[in-house]
Amino acid sequence: MANNYFQIKFGNFFSFFRSSVELQVHELYSETLQRQVKLSIFLPPARPWRFWERFPLVLFNDGQDMPSVRMQSQLRQLYRAGRIPPLIVVGIHAGDRMQEYGTLRTADYKNRGSKAKAYADFVIGQLLPWLHQNFRSRTEAADTSIAGFSLGGLSAFDLAWHYPQHFAKVGVFSGALWWRSEPFQENDPDADRIVHDEVAQSTKRPGLRFWFQTGTLDEESDRNNNGIIDAIDDTLDLIRLLKGVGYEDKAIRYVEIEGGHHHTDTWADILPDFFEWGYGK
Repeated sequence: MANNYFQIKFGNFFSFFRSSVELQVHELYSETLQRQVKLSIFLPPARPWRFWERFPLVLFNDGQDMPSVRMQSQLRQLYRAGRIPPLIVVGIHAGDRMQEYGTLRTADYKNRGSKAKAYADFVIGQLLPWLHQNFRSRTEAADTSIAGFSLGGLSAFDLAWHYPQHFAKVGVFSGALWWRSEPFQENDPDADRIVHDEVAQSTKRPGLRFWFQTGTLDEESDRNNNGIIDAIDDTLDLIRLLKGVGYEDKAIRYVEIEGGHHHTDTWADILPDFFEWGYGK
């Protein structure tokens, strides 16, 4: 009886130890963005007996949404179940989303996304080096991902597409892939979508992998009247273009959630799928 008691007690202790997730909050001043950038950093379970170990790094746009998608508790559950290895997850809190998130190629037709280059300079030139210097993150692109929700998903895709030397995986939750360089035209409803044009005119980025999610209730708009809402249409069109430049099915995962909304509740429910796709054992 005593032996069983201690086995249970120590088993529970080590289970907790293996699944603990420490949240640290930091701020970095960005010269390019001219603001303090708040960071929510979720550190993996400590393993002092492997002091040399370094961990894959996952960046999320819209870091202010980390509580809403239950990031800390979800990571804890994934670790406890042994479904993913230890990761360093960083939520980058948004500033002026409509200006900082967007596409590097050009701002949209309303000049939204005018600070996308400044945001990219912060992420690539300041944030990644700071994380590598101050945390035990791996530095290889193969071990680095970026993800985001809605407009943050558009930004994440664009950053990964332009910087494949830094990112090997990208997650797009209900991505705002409608982003246009010109106003909507009824006679050509699918024209001028910036990321679609970018991919169509580019070449394959070897090693880059893609995870896309949409919900059937993301929106109601169906601009080309084909019976498919724009959020799904834009995502499927982008996937077709990625395959057109040489990506195989195994490099792309698409998850369509029946009844899924453009909301953090839906994104929270599917979040484990993204982690297991990218890092599952």
